[in-house]
Amino acid sequence: MLAGLGRREALSEVLLKVEGLKKHFPIAGKIFSEEKEYVRAVDGVGFEIRKGETLSLVGESGCGKTTAGKAILRLIEPTAGKVWLKGTPLATLDEKGLRRMRKEMQIVFQDPYSSLNPRMTVERIIGEALSIHGLACKKDRGEKVLEVLELVGLGADHLYRYPHEFSGGQRQRIGIARALAVHPELIVADEPISSLDVSIQAQIINLLEDLQKRLALTYLFISHDLNVVAHISDHVAVMYLGKIVEMAPAQVLYQNPLHPYTQALLSAVPVADPLLKRQEIILPGEVPSPINPPLGCHFHPRCSSRKNGCSNQEPPLQEMAPGHFVACFS
Repeated sequence: MLAGLGRREALSEVLLKVEGLKKHFPIAGKIFSEEKEYVRAVDGVGFEIRKGETLSLVGESGCGKTTAGKAILRLIEPTAGKVWLKGTPLATLDEKGLRRMRKEMQIVFQDPYSSLNPRMTVERIIGEALSIHGLACKKDRGEKVLEVLELVGLGADHLYRYPHEFSGGQRQRIGIARALAVHPELIVADEPISSLDVSIQAQIINLLEDLQKRLALTYLFISHDLNVVAHISDHVAVMYLGKIVEMAPAQVLYQNPLHPYTQALLSAVPVADPLLKRQEIILPGEVPSPINPPLGCHFHPRCSSRKNGCSNQEPPLQEMAPGHFVACFS
């Protein structure tokens, strides 16, 4: 995995390692049948993130990005697979051990409206984590909450307000402050700007980048906005129907996408140049059901480059160039 990486990547330690992560949700089976059916939301995902870097998970809605992020943090229990944070296997931790590790890993949710308790003030929303983890006594809590608020561009006059008194962008800043309160090393940012106005999105992305530099944060950034991903990412992993089909350094992936699905995604990205025309690749058909995915390569029913073996053999994720991994036979 280190081959071809730059000096900074080679020297930095692996903070998060994921192997064979799966999350299958059982659904009601057929009447009078004992066989259970499963939604294979995440079906064998693996990657590494080095300290201080950003790995972005991208793909169409329903591909399993958010489920993967929640399973990594054990907000939902994975069906199978292994996850290590700072060398600690998260799957083996009991309730007390997992609570201790929560200080190292936090999440910023997609919806800034439903993720904040409407009955709690900002001081209580952020201070709750400090109290749970014993990071501040009641006397010092307000001061520590204010320090975190100032990091995200808010101030003392916001401490005792309720969520309904804030705009969407301000609410997301509060969500980011809540994640930062316990001084984590890893933050899973689950589509943190998709619910915001375009004018506010750039502010939140710039804030996340600034915080990463100041606090040495590591991000797993989940998004479907490829323009944003290109701006914030060190590496990008492309998901399709619960699997990673391509993974590479961001610049490499955008300049030379190898998987047909990645090529189709990038061809649909708007270009801010009226004179530059790009030929969009239109994929035939619909995304197959994760309950009964196609045999072999999951993408082969929609792929114009498919070969005979694609319908019955699943392509492994192979390194086609230094640091550039692709699951494709073509």
